[in-house]
Amino acid sequence: MFRKLIFAILLLSGAESFGQNFDIVPKPVSVTPGNGRFVISGKTRICSGKDLEAPAMLFVSQMEKLTGTELSFSDIPSKGSIKLQTDLAMDAEEYVLNVSKKSVSVTGGSEAGVYYGLQSLLQLAINNDGAIPAVMITDKPYMAYRGAMMDVSRHFFSVDEVKRFIDILALHKLNRFHWHLTDDQGWRIEIKQYPLLTSIGSIRKETLVGQMDESREMKYDGIPYGGYYTQDQIREIVDYAAKRYIEVIPEIELPGHGVAALTAYPWLGCTGGPYEVWTRWGISKDVFCAGKESTFEFIENVLTEVLELFPSKYIHIGGDECPKDRWEKCPLCQKRMKDEGLENEKELQSYFMQRIEKWMHSHGREIIGWDEIMDGGISKTAIIMAWRDQFNGTKAAQQGNRVIMTPKWNCYLDYSQTSDPDKYEPIGPRRYLSIRQAYRLDPYDRLTPEEQHNILGVQANVWAEYIPDFQYHQKKVLPRLAALSEVGWAYDRKNYDDFVKRLASFARLYDKEGLVYSDYVFKGIE
Repeated sequence: MFRKLIFAILLLSGAESFGQNFDIVPKPVSVTPGNGRFVISGKTRICSGKDLEAPAMLFVSQMEKLTGTELSFSDIPSKGSIKLQTDLAMDAEEYVLNVSKKSVSVTGGSEAGVYYGLQSLLQLAINNDGAIPAVMITDKPYMAYRGAMMDVSRHFFSVDEVKRFIDILALHKLNRFHWHLTDDQGWRIEIKQYPLLTSIGSIRKETLVGQMDESREMKYDGIPYGGYYTQDQIREIVDYAAKRYIEVIPEIELPGHGVAALTAYPWLGCTGGPYEVWTRWGISKDVFCAGKESTFEFIENVLTEVLELFPSKYIHIGGDECPKDRWEKCPLCQKRMKDEGLENEKELQSYFMQRIEKWMHSHGREIIGWDEIMDGGISKTAIIMAWRDQFNGTKAAQQGNRVIMTPKWNCYLDYSQTSDPDKYEPIGPRRYLSIRQAYRLDPYDRLTPEEQHNILGVQANVWAEYIPDFQYHQKKVLPRLAALSEVGWAYDRKNYDDFVKRLASFARLYDKEGLVYSDYVFKGIE
C-alpha cells in the first residue's frame, strides 16, 4: 500500500519531478514523451545542408549566448547530432521535432518550419538545463498572419532596439512586424525625393510631460526630440527580420495623422499651414488635402521609395482617426467631391484610399488599412485591420474582406496590465488589459466556417505615447505577447490555466535572454 501511494504521488506530481519539462509556448499540436534524454554539449554537432545553414547558424548562436555551449557543424549525421531536414509534403511553417537518447531531428516544411522547430528545441534545452527528455513533437500554426506592431513615431527606438524587438517576435514564433513609421509626432523614414520630411518632420520641439489631460494646463519638457532611419538602416532591419522568417510591413499614415509631413511641406494640407510637428498626443484636425493632385503625386513618390525598401506583399496605409473638418471647408476638396459624385466626406476618404489602393495594385502590392476605411465604402480587395472593436472585423469578414484582428480590448499592449494602474503604471492609458483578457481573444466569434477563412490572423499593437524607452517597452509587451502568440499559433488548443503553467517555464527563456517583463501574472495580480 505504501509503495502504491508513493507511486500515485509521483504520477500526480508529473514528469517535471524528474526534470522532464515539456512546456512550450506557443502550445504545440502534440507532445509525446519518450524514454531517456539527449544531452546537448560541446560535442553535439548540427547536421544540415547548405539550404538549412541559416536556421542552423541562428540556433548555434542562441545556444552559445544562452547556455555557453558551443555547437559544431557536420555534413554527416551521426550519433549525438542534431539533424535538420525539410519535407516539402508538409506545410511551410510545420515541423516535427524528434528527440531520442542518441540524436535529435528537426523536419520542417521549409526553412521557416525548421527554424520554429529549433525554437521549440531551444525552449526544451533551457527548461531542462541541456538534458532534453526524449519526445516527439508535431506542430504547426493555426493562423497564417501572426504579428506585432511597433510605434516609433511617438517615441523613437534605435536600430539595435528594433532588431531586439524582432528577436522577441521570433522567440514567440510570430511572422509579421508592422512598423508604424509616420505620424503627427514624427516622420521616421528617409525619403530621398523629399528631404525635409526628415530634416524638419522628424523633429518636434518638445514633448508632453506626464498624463495628457485637456481639462488642465499641460506641461512640456522643452527638449527637442527626433530621430529617423536612413534607407540603408531600413534595408538592414528588413534583412535582419527576413533571416528570422519575419516579414516587415511598413505603415505610412494617410490621410490623417500626417502633421509631421505637413510641417515639412505645408502645401500638402488644405489650409497651407503653418503647421508644427505635434508635441502632444491625440488627433489633429489637419490632414492631407484630398482635393489637390499634388497630394497624390507626393504620396505616390513617397510610396515608390517605400516599395523599393520593403519587399512585403502588404503595405499599411493607415486610414484611422481622420477628422473631416478641413475637408468640409476646403474648396478643392468640395470640388473633388462634386466631380467624383461623392455624397459626403466619408466617401471622399474612401475615394482617397481606393485611389492609393489602385496605384498599389499596379505595382503588385496590397493595402492594409485600419477599420475606419470601411466607413465610406471599400473595395473587396482591401485588408482590414480591426482595432476599434472586434466586430468591425467581423462585419468586414462577413462582407468578404480579409481581416487582421487587433481589437484594442485584447491586443493593445500599451494599456494597463492591472486593474489598479494608479498603483502599478501611473502614466499611460487607463484602460485595463490583463494577460487573461489578451488570451481570451476569439477572432472567429460569430463567423460561419466559410467567413472564418477571411480572418488572416491576429496582431499585438504597442503604441508609444507613454513608452519613452525600450526597457519599459519590453515590460509592457511581455508576457502579454505570449498570450496573443498562442491565440495565433494554437487557437484550436487554447487553455488559459495550462498556458499560465507553461508561461512560468517560458519566463526562464526571458531571463536567459536578459529581457525585461512584468511579473503580475506570476504574483496573481490582475
